[in-house]
This record gives sequence, structure tokens and C-alpha cells, in this order.
Amino acid sequence: MEFLERQPFDIVSDILKVIEELGALKDVDAILDKVLAEARAMTGADAGSIYLVEEGLLRFSYVHNDTLFTGADASKHLYTNETVPIDERSIVGYVAMTGRALAIPDAYALSGEEPYSFNRKFDEDSGYRTTSMLTIPLATFEGRIVGVMQLINAKDANGAVRPFTSYHIHYAPLFANSASVTIERGIMTRESMLRMMKMAKMRDPAETGGHVQRVGAYSAEIYQQWARRKGVDEFEIRRQKDMLRLAAMLHDVGKVGISDAILKKPGRFEPHEAALMKWHTVYGAALFANTTSELDALCQQVAQSHHERWDGGGYPGRLPEDLSQVREICVERMGGEDIPIGARITALADVYDALISPRVYKPAWPAEKVIEEIRRCRGTQFDPDVVDAFFDIQDTIRAIHKKYQG
Repeated sequence: MEFLERQPFDIVSDILKVIEELGALKDVDAILDKVLAEARAMTGADAGSIYLVEEGLLRFSYVHNDTLFTGADASKHLYTNETVPIDERSIVGYVAMTGRALAIPDAYALSGEEPYSFNRKFDEDSGYRTTSMLTIPLATFEGRIVGVMQLINAKDANGAVRPFTSYHIHYAPLFANSASVTIERGIMTRESMLRMMKMAKMRDPAETGGHVQRVGAYSAEIYQQWARRKGVDEFEIRRQKDMLRLAAMLHDVGKVGISDAILKKPGRFEPHEAALMKWHTVYGAALFANTTSELDALCQQVAQSHHERWDGGGYPGRLPEDLSQVREICVERMGGEDIPIGARITALADVYDALISPRVYKPAWPAEKVIEEIRRCRGTQFDPDVVDAFFDIQDTIRAIHKKYQG
């Protein structure tokens, strides 16, 4: 939606429609992607980024750039680990501190008398030329700042960079403030997931917050590339990617049903212990049984089937619909495309992270050895198409691993 030559009523109606669409999204990353995409469409911005307030700092959380970010590995830029103080030295810090939007016609034409300054490092490293900037606080209706959105290089109908207009400066903050409530909800959803994982971590010393964040991010990005290879509609990709990130984060939640004697054992399991450990897939699936939510259904599939193998040699196999009736597992094997795609993707993400990370029973494998193992297991343990999508986005995979350490 371009603001120029539109009536205020139409603009507000379109903003309300977008806010309603945001309500269907669950995870904060999907919400940030939608908010940034809509804000850029409203203003004709070539690029933009969002910082969220975290522990008294602004943490870089999402970015778009139509000029620079293209190709399968464009998502790697989402996983930059950067924080900015909330103070007047930077533009985003100044806006977060003051709570007021700031429009700059040309970042390189600042007089030097302003309290804030423009950091040219990104432009120098990338060859990009930042000109016009519109930086907006993301504030809830109660005035609480949850982050800052920065829009870069507004373009006219001919693609020429121009300053942001008075319409942009008036209405973009209205959209940002309305979207802030949804962003805050997404943050709370993510934090709820991480609290559940902290509960599992208290039971299982091998489990870490970094592991679940990485597996969720790997799975979301692998799915996006897999789905694009399959020609899936972009709206459906964003919707499923949103849910899979959350479901993959909960893949091992069933470990809360496994005894401490097994979970906290240092070293490898004996055969009977490994057999008991396999039940975490059933326990995890049971947590999401008898629900009508699409997200819960996906969580059940991923928890239940993320240890299945493409060749049918995994577990727990086909189970009755009433999981309370399960008495033994692997009676009837499951393989190939009978395994839900979310589980096939999470299986690869989970194994990759387990191999490349240290565990109580082993050191981290070298990256080259992990890649060799994934390639060796293509078509046996893992879906070949999922492996191919994984290899398409290696820069993104490495960026995720670097961001979510610990």
C-alpha cells in the first residue's frame, strides 16, 4: 500500500486489515517479517530492520534488503548477533530512548551537531548506499517500547531513492504502534516455549536453550528452501515456517516423562536404557493429543516422529490414535513420505546439531565430518529432498549455529 494520494480512511482501513492478518501468526520471527514487509510496502522502502528491547539493550532481530539479499542463503542475514545501547549515540538508540520517530532525508548529510550519528560500517562493508531513513519506536498503547523499526531508502514509482514523505512520517508510526502489541505477543509466545524447554533442561543436563533455538531455526529455514524447491505458495511457506519453528523447538519435550536415572546418566545408554529413552517420542506426542489447533497437531507430529528414518528403521513407528493405549513401539515401521514433512526436517536439524555440538558423551565433531555424515545418510536416514535443501543454505545454517551458542 502506497500512502501517496490515498484518503486517511482508506489508509487506516488497510492498516487494520494488516493488523488482523498479523493476529494469525504465532512466532515472533514470522510477525517481524510480516510487520517489516508491510511497513516497507506502505512506504516504498528498499530495506529495513527491526531491533527488539532485550535486557536493556536493542538486539538486532530482523532485516530485509531487496538490493543486497537475494538467493537461497538470503536468510543468513537474519541471524546476525548484534546489540546496540539505548542511548543517544546511535539513531536507533536515540529513537528508543526518546520514543519519537525520526526522519532523515540523507544519512550522509547529517551536520554532526545532532546527538546521534550514522554508522557507515554496513555501507562500507556491503557497498550499499543508505540515503533516506525513517526510524520508528515500536511502542504499545501503554507507551512501553518493545523495539525500533528502521526503514531505509524510500523509492518513488521510477525506483529513484527519495526522502520519506509527510504521509509516511504520519502513518507509518500509527501502523508500528498497532503492530507492537502483536510483536509483544509473539515475544511472549517464544518465551513460553523457552520456559517449557528450561523445564526439560532441569531434567536433562544435555538439553540447552541454544539447542532448541538452533533446531527451531534450522528447521524453519530448511523448510522454506524445501518448499520453494517444491513450488509451494509463498504465503503458505510463511505460515508453515512460522509453526514449524515452534514445533521443532518442542521436539524433545517428552523427555519430562523419562526417569532421572536415564536422563542424567553420563555416557552412553545400555540397550535397555536406550529402549526406555525412545518413549520420549510417545510422551511428547501425548502432550498435544486431543487438540484441534493446527499448531498443536504439528507439534504432535514432530514430537512423535522426529526419530523416524527415511528407510523405515527409526522409531516409534505407527501408533494408535489413542496414545494412552500404546504398550509397545516399532510394531509397524514408518518410512518415506509417510513421515510428516515437519518431522523429516526436524530429524535432520536435530542430528546435525547433536553432531556439531559437544555432548556429555562426546566432543563436537568437526564441521567437515558432520557434512560428510549428512551426505552419507541421504536417502537412508534422511529424506533426500530435505538434505538437498539443507545443503542449499549452508551459510544460513552456519549463521544460526553462531548466533545461538550455549
